Amino acid sequence: MSLIYLTSVGRIEEGLLEILESQLADVFGLRVGCLKPLPEPSYAFDPKRRQYSSVAVMHELMRVCPASGARLLGITEKDLFIPVLSFVFGQAQLNGSLSVVSLARLHQEFYQFAPDQPLLQERALKEAMHELGHTFGLVHCPEKACPMSLATNIHQLDLKKTDWCVSCEILLQEAISR
Repeated sequence: MSLIYLTSVGRIEEGLLEILESQLADVFGLRVGCLKPLPEPSYAFDPKRRQYSSVAVMHELMRVCPASGARLLGITEKDLFIPVLSFVFGQAQLNGSLSVVSLARLHQEFYQFAPDQPLLQERALKEAMHELGHTFGLVHCPEKACPMSLATNIHQLDLKKTDWCVSCEILLQEAISR
């Protein structure tokens, strides 16, 4: 049976990892556990961009991934980028073990609005589902409400639901049962 592990990369909001642990276990129907937190990712900071390289964070996650067949999702408050994009909500290895989610742009405060804890948790779940979905071989879905649809801004992320579309659900269950 596949396992999913979660870890924080640097400090994240108290209790969020545990909430995601429970929600992701329900969503994927798999055992989900938490690993000890990783230190702040100063090694990934790019002073010119004033952001953190998601690729560098993924390399660190590779170093601590527990076992073959397991998935590891890192959660960070740091604003992530890849060279060809101004930012990413997350990144994952397609059919691989590793994924990372940035909470930086999921906070309402990033957009100059009052904090909204339930909205942050919902956004974090959707993005975690999306990135972990990639590790199970799912690609971007054309259905805008599916967690696997591409979100390049917060409005697109907010349009997503926390239920897979029929096609992605079938593909996910096939991948999990392999």
